[in-house]
Amino acid sequence: MASRKRSHEGPPSLTVDNGLATVRFERPREHNRIDPDDIPVLRAHLERVTADTSVRVVVFTGAGERTFSSGFTIEAILDRLDRSFEDLLDAIEALPLPTIAVVNGGVYGGATDLALCCDFRIGVSGTRMFMPAARFGLHYYPGGLRRYVAAVGATQAKRVFLTGQTLAAEEMQRIGFLTELVPRTRLGRTVAAYVAAIQTCDPAVVASMKEQIHAIDAGDQAKAASRAAYEASLASPELRRRLGALTQTRHRR
Repeated sequence: MASRKRSHEGPPSLTVDNGLATVRFERPREHNRIDPDDIPVLRAHLERVTADTSVRVVVFTGAGERTFSSGFTIEAILDRLDRSFEDLLDAIEALPLPTIAVVNGGVYGGATDLALCCDFRIGVSGTRMFMPAARFGLHYYPGGLRRYVAAVGATQAKRVFLTGQTLAAEEMQRIGFLTELVPRTRLGRTVAAYVAAIQTCDPAVVASMKEQIHAIDAGDQAKAASRAAYEASLASPELRRRLGALTQTRHRR
């Protein structure tokens, strides 16, 4: 986490280009801290990308190369840390669009939970993470603990939260925090490959499968066992179109 200092930098930005929405934390000199006033800005970004039917993938990343984000501003914890930050992260987790955390530098505090809200986390060599909540005397909120246990298991979640130890990039990948770990020179190409692969898939099916995977992970038996989305896809014109195109391609070989 970072101290709140006067900065000429600003709130998180949003750019949309060719189906890719990029949310960037824009305070590199302050380790891309998240200020309480950034929360409504980020909520507005989420609303925009959800409403934009051209968007297929959402990327979260940090400006510069030192830090993805240092999390919620330290001085705001006592007087401005309400449910709004937790609700924001829940909203990121629940986005129907695929999300990628491009962990292009260190990731600390609440920003580690924000990364866990994303479907994929691609980190660079030299990255570090730590969760200082226990050092502050802060019992972390339930949603964040749930995400950690789901992503890395109870034992590693205990390691992160109960010791406050700093983990290096290789360990972040080993325990399952990172989906992939790449050299910085390959980061852009790796992210582009994920984006391109997602864009070849049917967006409706991607959204419905993401929702059902979340239900399975959460133990929601009714949604987990539902066959509605599967059966709807079987009857969809999109399935027929895609299979027809595949068949034609094979016949031309």
